[in-house]
Amino acid sequence: MASTPPPESKTDRRLRELFAAGHPLLYVLAPDEGRVDRLLARAAQRFLGAPVPFWTWSLTEGMRGGDGAPAVAGTQDPRAALDFIAGRGEPALFQLKDFHEPMHAAADVRRRLRDLHALAATRGQFVVITSPVRAIPDELARDILYHELSVPDAVELRAFLDEQAAAITAAGGWVDTREATLDMIVRALQGLSLDEAAFAIKRAVSGTRKLGRESLPVLYAEKRLRVNRSGTIEYVADGSELERVGGLEVMKKWLTERHALFQPKDAVGAELVPKGVLVMGVSGCGKSLSIKTIASLFELPLYRIDMAEIFSGRHGAPEWAFAQACHTMEEVAPAVVWFDEIEMGITSAEASGEQGRIFAFFLTWMQEKQRGLFVAATANRIDLLPAEMIRKGRFDEVFFVDLPHDSERREIFEIHLARRGEDPATLDIGRLVPITKGWTGAEVEQCVVSAITKARLEDRPLKFEDLFRTAARIVPLSKTMKEQVDHIRSWARDRAAPASLAE
Repeated sequence: MASTPPPESKTDRRLRELFAAGHPLLYVLAPDEGRVDRLLARAAQRFLGAPVPFWTWSLTEGMRGGDGAPAVAGTQDPRAALDFIAGRGEPALFQLKDFHEPMHAAADVRRRLRDLHALAATRGQFVVITSPVRAIPDELARDILYHELSVPDAVELRAFLDEQAAAITAAGGWVDTREATLDMIVRALQGLSLDEAAFAIKRAVSGTRKLGRESLPVLYAEKRLRVNRSGTIEYVADGSELERVGGLEVMKKWLTERHALFQPKDAVGAELVPKGVLVMGVSGCGKSLSIKTIASLFELPLYRIDMAEIFSGRHGAPEWAFAQACHTMEEVAPAVVWFDEIEMGITSAEASGEQGRIFAFFLTWMQEKQRGLFVAATANRIDLLPAEMIRKGRFDEVFFVDLPHDSERREIFEIHLARRGEDPATLDIGRLVPITKGWTGAEVEQCVVSAITKARLEDRPLKFEDLFRTAARIVPLSKTMKEQVDHIRSWARDRAAPASLAE
C-alpha cells in the first residue's frame, strides 16, 4: 500500500506554482535568509520537472554551486555573475543574494538582466533575486515577478520542529512527542520566522533540556517580542479564569460551547469556526474581564491593538499602521485580538478621511481574515456604532452586559473576597445585596478593597460592618450618570443578546 505523501506547506505550493508558470526572473522578499536558501534548494530538486543544479551568488563569495565546491573565481562582480549565468546552457536555478543594490547602481547590470530574461526562458533557467527589502528598478518592473515570502505556516513549522526535536534528542535532551503537545508548540511558534523559532526553542530548553507543554510560556514570550516591535500591538498578560467572572451565564455558556469549534480541526468547516464577539454595555460591568476570560478559555494569547498609537502618527499614516497591525495579527494566529472601546477608534465609513478608510478596511478584514484569529471588541458608547458593524456576519454574537442583578452581585462579592483571602460565608453577604442595587461589578470590587484596606490599617480581621459602612458611602454610576446609563440600557434592549439570565 502506497504511503501518503507529507502535506505541502503554503510557501512550497506557491513557489512550485511560480516556477511552473515559467517566469525566468523572480524577486523574493525574504528577511529570513537561511529559510529561503533551503526553500530554493528544495525547489531545484522538486519543482522544475527534474532535479537541476542550484547556484548561489553573494557579493562576498561570488558564484557557488550546491555541491560544496569552491566559489567560481572571478564571479564576485555582479556583472560577471550575470555573464556566468548567460554562459551556461543547461537548465538550472540561480539565487542572487541582496542583488537589489547592484541593480540600482549599474546600468549594464540592469541591461544584462533584461538579456537574461529572454535567454533563460528558452533554457529552462530561473534567476531568483532574494533580498530583505523591496527595491526593483522601474525599467525592470515588468520583467521581474515579485513575491513576498509569508511567515512559515503550521506545516512548515511542524517539519522544522521535527528537525529541532531530533537534534535535541541526539544531544541527550527530551522532547514530548505526543501529537497534541507538538501541535500546541507549533501554534505557539506561528508568526515567527524559522530563525526566531530556533531561538525560542533554544531558550525553552536551555535550563531543563526538555521541550514540552511546560515550554509554552517561553515560546509565547518570544512571540511577544516579535509583536511588540510593531509598537501598535500590546500583549495582555493578565488572563482570567472563567470562574473569576461573576454572572454573565449566557455569554459564558456561549463561549464554552464554541471553544471546541475554535480548535484547529479540519473536520470543522471554516464557516462554523467562531470569528469574534462584540461586548457592549455599562462601564465597569466586566467587559474587559470577559475578553481576558475568552483568551484563557480558548488557551490562546491575547493581544490588544492600541488605537491611540495607530492615530499617533509615529508608525506612518493611521490607515497603513492599522492595516499592518491587523496583518501582523494574522501572522501570529492563532490568537485573540482585542479592540477596546472600538467605537472611539473605528467609526462609520461616512466619517471623513482616515477614520472612514480604517472603518472600510476593518469591515473587509473581518469578513476575510484567516481562520484561527478570534476578534473580541468592547464598546461603551454603543449608540456610536454603525449598523454595518453590529449586523450578523461581522461578529458571531453581540452581547450586552447590563448592571448585575441580585444573585450576580452576591457572586461578585464572594469572588473578590475569596481572591483576597477572606471567607464570604462568615460575612453575611446576603445583607449587602439589597443596598447595592444598581451597582456595577467595579463598584462591588472597590467596596471590598476599601473595606479590607480599612481592616488591615487597623490590624484586625475584616467584619461585615466594614463592608456595610463602605457601601453606604459609595454613590453608584447608575445614579451619578442616570440618564446616560438609562439610554445605554434602552438602546441595547432590542439590539443585542443579554449576557446574563433574567433575574
